[in-house]
Amino acid sequence: MPQTPPFSAMFDSSGYNRNLYQSAEDSCGGLYYHDNNLLSGSLEALIQHLVPNVDYYPDRTYIFTFLLSSRLFMHPYELMAKVCHLCVEHQRLSDSDSDKNQMKKIAPKILQLLTEWTETFPYDFRDERMMRNLKDLAHRIATGEETYRKNVQQMMQCLIRKLAALSQYEEVLAKISSTSTDRLTVLKTKPQSIQRDIITVCSDPYTLAQQLTHIELERLNYIGPEEFVQAFVQKDPLDNDKSCYSERKKTRNLEAYVEWFNRLSYLVATEICMPVKKKHRARMIEYFIDVARECFNIGNFNSLMAIISGMNMSPVSRLKKTWAKVKTAKFDILEHQMDPSSNFYNYRTALRGAAQRSLTAHSSREKIVIPFFSLLIKDIYFLNEGCANRLPNGHVNFEKFWELAKQVSEFMTWKQVECPFERDRKILQYLLTVPVFSEDALYLASYESEGPENHIEKDRWKSLRSSLLGRV
Repeated sequence: MPQTPPFSAMFDSSGYNRNLYQSAEDSCGGLYYHDNNLLSGSLEALIQHLVPNVDYYPDRTYIFTFLLSSRLFMHPYELMAKVCHLCVEHQRLSDSDSDKNQMKKIAPKILQLLTEWTETFPYDFRDERMMRNLKDLAHRIATGEETYRKNVQQMMQCLIRKLAALSQYEEVLAKISSTSTDRLTVLKTKPQSIQRDIITVCSDPYTLAQQLTHIELERLNYIGPEEFVQAFVQKDPLDNDKSCYSERKKTRNLEAYVEWFNRLSYLVATEICMPVKKKHRARMIEYFIDVARECFNIGNFNSLMAIISGMNMSPVSRLKKTWAKVKTAKFDILEHQMDPSSNFYNYRTALRGAAQRSLTAHSSREKIVIPFFSLLIKDIYFLNEGCANRLPNGHVNFEKFWELAKQVSEFMTWKQVECPFERDRKILQYLLTVPVFSEDALYLASYESEGPENHIEKDRWKSLRSSLLGRV
């Protein structure tokens, strides 16, 4: 079975693969090229271009780019049906020996295309219609030769394993979110039960940064590349009846990852606002500064940004007496690194450095690149909004999709890194399930620690005390 090379090798720096096409013509069968780069084409011609025949197999960059972007125009199951139809057309079986030879030549190519599809976009196959078509085509190939039968079996088993792992992961997420409670509620009902804080669970900031990296990499790993595109699906202008995804958008894992970022920010703020004593709060801030620094060193920019945003929440930043006790030089450096000005110029430079390091890395630890996720989504959103999917002549604007695929393929490389650190179940359990304060509870804890400074804060404190504690 041909193995697919790593994603980072697929795209050169401009987003195109320069050696994609031999055709010197500007236009070829409904596809338009410039300097051997495919720029646009009709949807039908692009589908034809995806399907191998006896003399041709599509380039991997094209397969990835088209499978990623085609869902803006049609359901994956509709594309699969067309691909199956074309494959069957190409390998019309008859009794003549020459056709049998044709079949031998084309079957491994069709199988390779199906393998790339199931490996890179496995979640497409949660749809029964997709699975039916896949099984049907796989069966046709498998009836040919013993070797194909083995490869087909291998492909199907690998896909089923991935889908089973996804279902298991979603069950765990559902369990975690169903048990999550507001920390204040727990404190009021059984105050002794959560006197623990994060430092008692994990006194070493380095270890905590490593456990955060575990959570990040696990959650990243379950995000399908198609979720980036499905998050922005709107109506196809050539199809008035339906949006391409009239069903619920399939972006669950992407959303769960964004929720994790928010949880981590609130967890940081909760841990800082909880202690009654000023020196304990200051110690907690310094602890998280060390955790954030280690996240930066590891290349875990998402946890780093979540920690910084937790420390910058108003209930935390208003604790002036607490901050006065903190050595903030290290925090200032981190804030500078993640400064949003000039479109996050400093962060983008650091990210490029980490990506470079990852390419030449000898160890898993050096390979880690966990981007600041909200910004990655924002970049993809603006790329999507900034260019039309279709050109005025109705052609698909493929130039845009090369760029989109380039951004997503980089993410694909990063999400496949194995976490090199040992797991600590106790710490992971705490990070994922310990109750955190809501925004109101954070403000209340903050005012209780360092009293209100003006009338607006005083009024807010009173109303929070009566609504959350039932005290006037």
